[in-house]
Amino acid sequence: MNPFKHVKTSSSIVFLLVLVGSFFLAAFSYHIITIKQPGSAINSTPTPATPVNTPGVTGTPGTTYPPVVSPAAVLGIVADTEKPFSDIPWVRVSYVTCVSSGPSGDALKMTVARFHSIGVRVMLSLCQWARDVRLYDMKIMNDVARAGADAVQCGNEQMKTGKYNMGVPPAIFAKFFDLCQQAMHAVRPDIPVIIGSNDPRVGGVDYQGLASQAHYLDEMQTAMNTSVHPGGNWNWRSQTIGLIDSWHNGYPTQATNSLSGLFSFWAQQFGVDLNSGALGKHLWVIEGTGCIFGCGLDSSSAYVVAVSHILTLI
Repeated sequence: MNPFKHVKTSSSIVFLLVLVGSFFLAAFSYHIITIKQPGSAINSTPTPATPVNTPGVTGTPGTTYPPVVSPAAVLGIVADTEKPFSDIPWVRVSYVTCVSSGPSGDALKMTVARFHSIGVRVMLSLCQWARDVRLYDMKIMNDVARAGADAVQCGNEQMKTGKYNMGVPPAIFAKFFDLCQQAMHAVRPDIPVIIGSNDPRVGGVDYQGLASQAHYLDEMQTAMNTSVHPGGNWNWRSQTIGLIDSWHNGYPTQATNSLSGLFSFWAQQFGVDLNSGALGKHLWVIEGTGCIFGCGLDSSSAYVVAVSHILTLI
């Protein structure tokens, strides 16, 4: 009998038994792991679920707010929060989601109260801080509501995506606006709540761009009546939308009047007579900005540029 052959055979049997045992042990261990630790999708930035109910919010007890003013009666608004014009008793205040230096919390309430004390009303701009369901953060919206502003712009240039813009899909924005409007009206039921702001377009020229904005609002309306409030009859044409004007009206010629073209387009969309004053209930010019390049002006002329700046300031 060859002892080396016996050892070799015994070693082979032991190795085979160890190998089979290891296989069953590994399979059993994997079974335990998969039972105790079910797999889950990996999200680098988890998003919160849509809130079922809107958390209640109330204004500061004992606070008396100025009478609500119809949007149609607001003939002007200034952005200078330090020296508002006495003849234009409205000022625009931007929340911290718009500019990092913007007020929030108690500072925001004090800012609004200060303007109210000198007879100036406040339109408060709330810019979006996300593109998804994180936009449904009621802590932020309730903070804005508690300030007691006289008008609130929920969102800003929501249709535009770029380096300095945070575009939001219509369905997401519909839910955001619904929550925002509810929060604002929980404190001041009758104030105007504005649907964001349409990015600048040239009235009378950029028809396709304006049609795209109306289409966005149509999609927002569909989402509002199917997913936000299934079976509802919400209509953006019964609301107030924000508008940004970025053209020099009346310069260099009287024929240059983008704002008139914008008013004409939206009057048709809202189904109102442009000269009746009814458009004022549905359209709020959030801001007017100047444009030099590609706006029909001679940007190489120092005189033309200077005049355009002056007109923008006016």
